[in-house]
Amino acid sequence: MSGQIRPHNERPAAVWSSGGRAYEEVSRQIASAIDHAAYRLAAVPGETILDLATGTGWGSRIVARQGATVTGADIAADLLATASARAKAEGLNINYQIGDAEALPFADANFDGVISTFGVMFASNQEAAAGELARVCRPGGRVVLATWTTDGAVAQMFQVMRAYMPPPPNPAPSSPFTWGARERVTALLGQAFDIRFEEGTAIYFGRSANEAWEAFVTGYGPTKMLAASLDVERRAALERDFIAFHAAYATDLGIAVPRKYLITHGTRRAE
Repeated sequence: MSGQIRPHNERPAAVWSSGGRAYEEVSRQIASAIDHAAYRLAAVPGETILDLATGTGWGSRIVARQGATVTGADIAADLLATASARAKAEGLNINYQIGDAEALPFADANFDGVISTFGVMFASNQEAAAGELARVCRPGGRVVLATWTTDGAVAQMFQVMRAYMPPPPNPAPSSPFTWGARERVTALLGQAFDIRFEEGTAIYFGRSANEAWEAFVTGYGPTKMLAASLDVERRAALERDFIAFHAAYATDLGIAVPRKYLITHGTRRAE
């Protein structure tokens, strides 16, 4: 796996990597949104596609099944290991490698298309990541992003966790959820891409709110690492609040949490 991670992204890399194979369950719960993004990308055989912040490779496998030549890049080595194993098990030839969204190890105009599903939005430096999306996408190529909205359930879930996180630096970095606002995405990508938008909702299904806690504290790096950083009392309080949040979406069968997202489709302009 080639590519280097910028020093300020080494800790985020460890956080996301901590989910390991269990992160695949998190991906399964957003499979409909990943399908949505891949459908809008509309890759065809012979195209070269980058799945940026691929995680355990769910999106990259969908695009590879469409016949494209796919590269999956991520800062999380343990997630990439799972992605590689799953692709091999399915007989898919996908190149997985370490790749920092802020400094990608690819040549200019290297890809016919770039897709990122709830991945690039978590890059530390949004402007740098946006610049790299434009740099590696050929003129006439496409970028398709799926990003959580600023007012959706995932942003609200992070608000629950934020109460247990250390105070942010001053000035605080931009929230990753601003990638779910059309105005912010246009500011980041509008100079390089002709952009169109579409909204969607992915439903998180669970047998109970407690099951949701176990899934996230086991497989979702930000939740897992946050819980591990707390003393016993505060960890118990986080667990209580996390479960209560999901319990608000109780149904007769368990829980069903509607999580709004934004699809961005951009066509790369010629220089």
